[in-house]
Amino acid sequence: MKKFILSAFLAISLAGFSQGTKSSEFLHTRNQKIVDSNGENLLLRGIGLGGHMLQEGYMLKVPFSGQQYVIREHIEELIGQEKTEEFYEAWLQNHTRKIDIDSMKSWGFNSVRLPMHYNLYTLPIEDEPVKGENTWLEKGFQMTDSLLSWAEANEMYLILDMHAAPGGQGHDVNISDRDPSKPSLWESEANQQKLVALWKKLAERYKDEPWIGAYDIINEPNWTFEEGKHKHGIQDTLNAPLKKLLVDITRAIREVDNNHIVIIEGNGWGNNYNGILPPWDDNMVISFHKYWNYNDTGSIQQFLDFREKYNTPVWLGETGENSNVWFTDAIRLMEENNIGWAWWPLKKLGFNNPLEVLVNPGYQQILDYWRGEAEKPSEEEAYAALMQLAENTKLENNYFHKGVVDAMIRQPHSEKAIPFEKITLQDEAVLKAANYDMGELGIAYHDNVAANYYISTGGERQSWNNGRIYRNDGVDIYPKEPRTQYDDVYVGDMEAEEWLQYTFQVSKNGNFELSFKTAADAPGKAAVEINGKRYPAFVVPDSAGKWIETAIKDMSLQKGQNRLKVLVVDGGFKLEKIKINRQE
Repeated sequence: MKKFILSAFLAISLAGFSQGTKSSEFLHTRNQKIVDSNGENLLLRGIGLGGHMLQEGYMLKVPFSGQQYVIREHIEELIGQEKTEEFYEAWLQNHTRKIDIDSMKSWGFNSVRLPMHYNLYTLPIEDEPVKGENTWLEKGFQMTDSLLSWAEANEMYLILDMHAAPGGQGHDVNISDRDPSKPSLWESEANQQKLVALWKKLAERYKDEPWIGAYDIINEPNWTFEEGKHKHGIQDTLNAPLKKLLVDITRAIREVDNNHIVIIEGNGWGNNYNGILPPWDDNMVISFHKYWNYNDTGSIQQFLDFREKYNTPVWLGETGENSNVWFTDAIRLMEENNIGWAWWPLKKLGFNNPLEVLVNPGYQQILDYWRGEAEKPSEEEAYAALMQLAENTKLENNYFHKGVVDAMIRQPHSEKAIPFEKITLQDEAVLKAANYDMGELGIAYHDNVAANYYISTGGERQSWNNGRIYRNDGVDIYPKEPRTQYDDVYVGDMEAEEWLQYTFQVSKNGNFELSFKTAADAPGKAAVEINGKRYPAFVVPDSAGKWIETAIKDMSLQKGQNRLKVLVVDGGFKLEKIKINRQE
């Protein structure tokens, strides 16, 4: 009976949604496609600004529960409330600026997904001076205005994503900065009404802005509404409270804005649509999220079926946190099926995203203290370290992982390997081992473990780059000791059948000596291939772990472009660099 009443309510309340004429200036849906102002198919290629308005613990490498409010409490314990406010103000100012959006455009992206924290736009229900009222905060709206102006200047679409809803939308508490001691979004009518009101306020403000691409109204709900089911909602069959709230938000938006696409996400981190479909609005997109599974048609078949059945576009609203191999394969799969995508995230303290925020020594001391491995820093030391961390979030202080962007933008459409660094050899040159070519697995390099597929395999999470620094392919890269520069690294864990390729220019023909700087605890064996010609294998000596050089002579190089492959025959050794010298 309850199910019948809900269905009847939805049928009545949804009548008339988006019946007005859509403005031709805005993105909108047309059957199974998202189309631009000219009615042409638009494939969204974007990145989410994770860590900007909303920090998650893993992005800051903290060793405790990762909600932002918990991180903030730990920072306050070190430097006090006033200085903590100063740190967070600097973080919000520095993390994402016009230079970031300009750069995204220059790399080839056309959209930005903004993960919003509701508390930058309105007070929590517990802090409202008048119960049931909404106090609006200009901070979040002003930040969104700035981001929109930068996106518009680059003709990029800004997608608003409610990443942290009032009270928190799931049991995965880090995602939404949820405090489990307070009522969740699903346990509080007041939180739900605040979310509805916030979306209406956003729609009123941006209803006439064509470079707002869409409203992604609740990120990754993960909450069971049915007794005995998985707590994250992956097994729910009805999802009635979720659908009702999605409908209520859509209705509130449509009261003031018939221009913009509304994006919906299912339960279970966005993918469980039981009881939610069919869509109830004629300008709606079905989103899904994809992590750590195989990149085959079967992995997205459900959403291809939804698109066909409901004649509604689908969009990969969030994905990433894997290797370049996985990135390229996933994007190729999406684009072959005309599905747009938004990667996660643009930057963090980590190596597998376009921009890496570098860890300064003072912040490392704080992390070590939080792990119980170092003394507590003084207030002055901690304050300086945290302000330096905020300064390091600026793009000009980030390390740009050009290989990640290459894997996302170029490699899905090209089987060509290109140099990681441009080198022209006159009489001598040095190739850093970790600066092998950029390109796909099997084209620029080969490694025996190249991505993490643990969701599909049912096994444990797998690391592709065991050193977890510098590059995001399967090649295992580790820091040298001491490491004074970011590129003070070497390739390790080298196994039989793995190889690395280096493309470089030579000024004139000649024979050359190649000297390999290696370290090994047991003898290994390697071989080289130059421009397709394989030379006999040579022994990599046991050096008791110390760095030594092993030379091979009479390697023929030609004027112009040359390709050198270093092939592992018997592994176990480390490789830092290759020196090339012209022989007399």
